[in-house]
Amino acid sequence: MKTVLTIAGSDCSGGAGIQADLKTITAHKMYGMSVLTALTAQNTVSVFEVMNVAPAFVGRQLDSIFTDIYPDAIKIGMVSSQEIIEAIGEKLHHYRRSDTLPPIVLDPVMISTSGKALIDSKAMDALKNVLIPMADMITPNIQEAEVLTGLSIKTAEEMVEAAAKIAAFYKGSILIKGGHLVDKADDLLYQKGDIFWFKAKKIGTKERHGTGCTLSSAIACHLANGLDSQTAVGYAKAYVAGALKTDSCLGNGSHPIDHTYNIR
Repeated sequence: MKTVLTIAGSDCSGGAGIQADLKTITAHKMYGMSVLTALTAQNTVSVFEVMNVAPAFVGRQLDSIFTDIYPDAIKIGMVSSQEIIEAIGEKLHHYRRSDTLPPIVLDPVMISTSGKALIDSKAMDALKNVLIPMADMITPNIQEAEVLTGLSIKTAEEMVEAAAKIAAFYKGSILIKGGHLVDKADDLLYQKGDIFWFKAKKIGTKERHGTGCTLSSAIACHLANGLDSQTAVGYAKAYVAGALKTDSCLGNGSHPIDHTYNIR
């Protein structure tokens, strides 16, 4: 059985974060493991409070996993403090095998669906300098790409411009998610100057809860199976599209998606 580790925060309402990741990994018939970086008091309406896990305890969780069940792929989500980021980076370096790690998909979670900032400036710098260079793929949405580049992104051309600017300090694959575009949901995969578009129509008319967490976890699952980045993104995007088509109608805000539609 393939194993996938998610390093992320908890969403007590179950639609995003660790909970969404583990549901996604299960839906892909793989064994999910988790390292908790933060507890959040949130629901479909808003994030009300964040309580970070002690960095040393984040490290102990990573020790427990890597010394027993070594993951075939890693997804990194919400890491909201400099100290936590540095603890993760130190442990990942320590547990390299033959100077390599399993494929790492990093979702730079900076802003919640409800618009709440989830990361401060020191953590942002640490993310850029410590974890992003270790990742095989990063998956910012348009808002997060704007934060990473300082650009305003409204069009497909501006998505390409932003990806090229990120590529100046990051050499891995860059997937800029287009769900915040006005009239479509096209995603851009940028790999060393090569551009691949994943075209999609918007599904529904309102924001949905946990789509970014779900997509990055699904990509990690396909990378664990040895697929190349382009194929992994294509399959993961199709999975998320299927999960979006069933409106759970749960909650008073951005409804969560149906992670297990494909096994029900």
